[in-house]
Amino acid sequence: MTTPKLLNRINIRPAGDGDKDRWDAYVRGHPYASAYHLFAWKKAVEEAYGHRAYYLLAEEDNVVKGVLPLIYFNPPFISGCLVSLPFSDVGDVLTDDEDTEEKLIMEAAALAKRLNVKFIELRSRQARLSSFEYLNLPVNRRSHKVRMLLELPESSEMLWDGFKSKLRSQIRKAEKNNLSFEWGGSGDMDSFYFVFSRNMRDLGSPVHAREWFDAVLRNYGKNIRLGLTYCGRQLIGAGVVLSVNNMICLPWASTLREYNQLSPNMLLYWNFLKYASDNGYKTFDFGRSTPGEGTYKFKEQWGAMPVPLCWHYIVMEKSSTGLDEAPSSGRDNMARLWQKLPIGVANRLGPAIRKYISL
Repeated sequence: MTTPKLLNRINIRPAGDGDKDRWDAYVRGHPYASAYHLFAWKKAVEEAYGHRAYYLLAEEDNVVKGVLPLIYFNPPFISGCLVSLPFSDVGDVLTDDEDTEEKLIMEAAALAKRLNVKFIELRSRQARLSSFEYLNLPVNRRSHKVRMLLELPESSEMLWDGFKSKLRSQIRKAEKNNLSFEWGGSGDMDSFYFVFSRNMRDLGSPVHAREWFDAVLRNYGKNIRLGLTYCGRQLIGAGVVLSVNNMICLPWASTLREYNQLSPNMLLYWNFLKYASDNGYKTFDFGRSTPGEGTYKFKEQWGAMPVPLCWHYIVMEKSSTGLDEAPSSGRDNMARLWQKLPIGVANRLGPAIRKYISL
């Protein structure tokens, strides 16, 4: 007689607010967790944008065996999707074993059918989650982006000594230009948003709502730090780092273009890296880039190495590929138009659009 699979002993249920501590304890104990997996991301998305979160918790005898965080994107007039996780590079399922992974993804597919969504998007750090054959659904993959990761030494002194002389001179240039760095808090959010929103407008991209950053700062607590770069009393650069376990990531950083010749970004990144090295973090995640482009080369100069990202699209609708994207020419035209908007107009219109852009 065949022994039943352990799969049948796993119970899957939605995690509620009362499960926060158990969820986070599991995430902190998992070797492949990201800061985005913490329950704080769920709370920030719900509070700032009102998206519905379906955080699936796998248990066996009341012991957490896996988690799958999903956010329901439901734009007006079109079919929605489930994303793990929006506004980040990685989300994905975390489990102890393949059986639990299979059960969680099957439950996600059942949820997707109930919600009548087009696809489930799993943003993975790996090329293969599983075969997905058990779903009997099309699965598409996109792997044209990479995460730029830097393995950190035991101290900032060792990190500095490992930099090339050109990089060290660029950091010193910022210091010689009398720029300064400070750590910020909730009282500095107005200044941060001034720099961030202006940079997004200049890039031609709709900006996140101010409420989004307030919610992230409020919910991440000790796992978030806000860094600020000044020229005199003028804030000219700012960034946010999130942390979990031995990894620290930099999801948002911006500088005012008119001050870029003073190298504020070099001072900003150096202080984040210095903090990470001196506080026991082993890996610094510079975030997502396209190989060969400017941001890729900027991150590469710090010693960061590319690690492929693989985003999996489980297609629920036969007419959908899960890879819908506007033509590049259309995106370029929209970006050029957005750059011409007054900053006040861009900041009013941007969040209403940005809440439905999962990137």
